[in-house]
Formats: sequence, C-alpha cells, structure tokens
Amino acid sequence: MGMLIDVHGHIGRVVPDRSEFIDVTNLITKMDAWGIDKTCVLPLSEHPEGAYLECDTEDVITACSRYPDRLIPFCLIDPRYGNRPDMDFSHLLEEYKSRGCKGIGELLPKMDFDDPRCLNLYRQAGKYNMPVLFDMQDREYGYGLRDDYGLPKLEHALRECPDTIFIGHGPTFWAEISSDVPSDNRSGYPGGPIKPGGAVPRLMRKYPNLWADISAGSGYNAMTRDPVFALEFLDEFQDRILFGTDSCLRSDVNHLYRNVAFIRELREKKKLSNEALEKIEWKNCCRLLNLF
Repeated sequence: MGMLIDVHGHIGRVVPDRSEFIDVTNLITKMDAWGIDKTCVLPLSEHPEGAYLECDTEDVITACSRYPDRLIPFCLIDPRYGNRPDMDFSHLLEEYKSRGCKGIGELLPKMDFDDPRCLNLYRQAGKYNMPVLFDMQDREYGYGLRDDYGLPKLEHALRECPDTIFIGHGPTFWAEISSDVPSDNRSGYPGGPIKPGGAVPRLMRKYPNLWADISAGSGYNAMTRDPVFALEFLDEFQDRILFGTDSCLRSDVNHLYRNVAFIRELREKKKLSNEALEKIEWKNCCRLLNLF
C-alpha cells in the first residue's frame, strides 16, 4: 500500500495577510491536488507568538473530526503555562490524547530550547508518547525556539529527555545540517555545498530520539542546496525522516508545491531505494504515531 503522509499541515491564518485563511476544505483540496493521503494538522495559537494566527488545538480537533480518515490532529501546549519548571501538564495531555491528538506541535515559543520549562514539557510529552515537532529560529524577535551554534541546547534536551521524540524543523535547525553556518543567514536559507560535520547529522547519529521534518522552504533548501549530500543524508537517516509540506497559503493549491515536487522527483528518477522512499513518504509517520 503506497501512501503519502504530510507530517506538517496547517489550517487557519498562518501568515500575517488577513485574507489568507486556510479552512479545512482548502486543505483537503490541496491534499487531493498533490496526492497526499493524510495530513497531520498543527495548531499555532496557544503561543502568544502565534496568537494572531487563529488556529488553536480546539480548532484543529474540530476540523480533523470532519475528515477522520484524512486528517490527524496535533495539540499545542505552551511551556510557560503555569510559568514554573514543575508545572503538571497531565490534565491537558490526557485530554488531548483521549481526543485523538498524536503529537505536540508546532512548538515555537521564543525561548531557549533547554529552558527548564521546556524540558518539563518535553519530559511529560514523552510519558504520553507524544512526539514534539518544533520550529527553531535564531532570532531575538518573532517566533521559534533558540539555540547556539552547534545546537548544544537541543543536545541537552535530547540527553535529558531520552523517552521523548523530537521532530526537527525550521530555518536554524536545517542551517545546522552543515558545519559551515553563515552568521548572517542562520535563520534563512544558506546556499552552497554542505560541509560535513554539521550538528544535525551528528546529533541524529548520537541520539535515536531526534527525527527530522523536511517540510517548508527550510527543509527543501537543506535537501536541494547540495544534492549529493542530501541523498546520503536521506539514505543514512531513512528511518527517522518525515515528509511534510508546511503549506501556508490558500493559493498554493494552484501549483505543485515544492516539497511534493521534490519527493516525486526522488521517486520518478529512482534517486533513493523504494524501501527508503516508502519510509520517508509514510511508513515512518505511521510507525511514530501508531496510525495503523
């Protein structure tokens, strides 16, 4: 059974343009146009950094209930809820899990990745078998978890929370696929050849609880800036890489989304083994989220 599962989908307003509202019908239309069988829908609005986006966990659960065979809800919990490093999140985790949520994300508060409040949430997510899909952006403003060069804060969390699966995403995370990270483009899309020794492959080799989401411009850039390196990376970590889109506009339906085009090209030109492609396209997601 061949499938394509998008681990990174959105509804609601995902960009500041107030006319851009992705309702569940638009999401399904995009999925049909791109040949996507199932999508994980990630809320954004529990964080103040994303409050204007008008898509919280309740919105996601309601939307997914309309298409239970196509949509998979995630929940979002702000680590600052309760504002203490020993906050008990079990009442939220139990409720959301019982209502079908399969993971936490998209986690994007403007906090240090290993802030004690974050570590507390990560640990509890692991107890409930809820993977944490995060966005990492090396900026003082805006949104996204912060880390230093070489991702020591992420490594601290991976070490302290071995029972929690982390799904890496975002410009700074993917910039660190190379050991050569430009200081003026760590929250953008660095170009050129990838220099071996980057933090992402190093940490994925060392910590089995680190997975990666190749969605959005950041994932696409990491997979296309150095095609030879990318194929080696995809092959080496084929058991922990997840296909995704992170489509943020209604109008995206009018063209073949870049991340979909990328995975299609891999298959059509047989750049990876069929076994590896099936894992990235859907099997890894099914295994991680216990979908079947």
